[in-house]
Amino acid sequence: MDFHKFLQTAGANALQHDADHGGSIGRVDLGCAAAVEVDRDLYLEADARGMSLSELLECDEFDPTPHGSPLDAFERQLALSGVQLGGKHPTTVEQFFQKASSLMPEFMLREIKKGQAMRPELSRLVANSTTVSSNRYTPFFIDTSTDTKFSLRPIGDGAEVPQLLVNEQTHAVNVTDYGLALKASYKALRYRNTSQFRVVLWYIGFMMQSDKIGMVVDTIINGDGNDNAASVINTDVSGTLDYDDLVKLWASFSPFDMNTMICHIDGLKTILALDEFKDPLAGYRFQSSGELFSPLGAALVRSDEVPTDYVIGLDNRFAIEEVVTQPLMVEYDKIIEQRFEEAVISESVTFAKVIKEASVILDSVYS
Repeated sequence: MDFHKFLQTAGANALQHDADHGGSIGRVDLGCAAAVEVDRDLYLEADARGMSLSELLECDEFDPTPHGSPLDAFERQLALSGVQLGGKHPTTVEQFFQKASSLMPEFMLREIKKGQAMRPELSRLVANSTTVSSNRYTPFFIDTSTDTKFSLRPIGDGAEVPQLLVNEQTHAVNVTDYGLALKASYKALRYRNTSQFRVVLWYIGFMMQSDKIGMVVDTIINGDGNDNAASVINTDVSGTLDYDDLVKLWASFSPFDMNTMICHIDGLKTILALDEFKDPLAGYRFQSSGELFSPLGAALVRSDEVPTDYVIGLDNRFAIEEVVTQPLMVEYDKIIEQRFEEAVISESVTFAKVIKEASVILDSVYS
């Protein structure tokens, strides 16, 4: 679109509204945005660079966002096309396709990521996230055995310097491809507005993140294939879980700190009902904000992938790493061509142990 023609369109007026909230954002310079043609080739270039379209648009040769701008580069493309995601009159899906079908895949990707952010608990479980170029990844092996213990101590003349032994694990882990096909007829979507459609995308991201938490739980319990399943300790009495048992779990972490506990909802209900949890501060935080607060200072995370009789404790700074070969992506060809009946959302990810001793399981039912 010619930029001078654009200034006479409704798209220019749309710049007076925040795309998400309908608030005033003032004038935004769209000169650089108008010079960028977003098409299939630009998505291919982003893929080749290992970027999303949003990240590519921020590169110097395209439309980097100046400091203080209320819109990022992709949002300026939406504004240029007259697409509104919120306010009193959000754009319908059909109008979105008519105005800028090439922006739809990136819009979907961004909204799915927002849904993932609605389950921030995953970030509390992962020490590090790394991207690799192979679908096989060999984690570190850090020798924490007592006879090679790494510790700071005085060294006399000729004395052996303490060593921390770091090698590769015996077995590599597979980075698995995960995919989800979003099947929706264009007829079902065409008259829905983008404000409605984005809620569906949020839900997809939210559930994908929940599944990842389940993957973390499985890695903690069973290990990553390198004989590093978490150690299991028992409660004092089978079939019961009390505060003393949680203290026992906490005490088993030296020299680490148990800063996170993962439980099935049944275990959470038991912990929340403990008298020690009912102190005024913990009760106020939970009742006012819904924030789960442990009397041991550990954050509580719900995952129904945890067996009902397990409480998993971990030091999230050292326990688990996330390994990614393909970040989250949305199939763009069919969407751009408006053949939307099935859009594939995919990601290649796995989780590996960093230090085995940074996670411990408390079992409340045993024989």
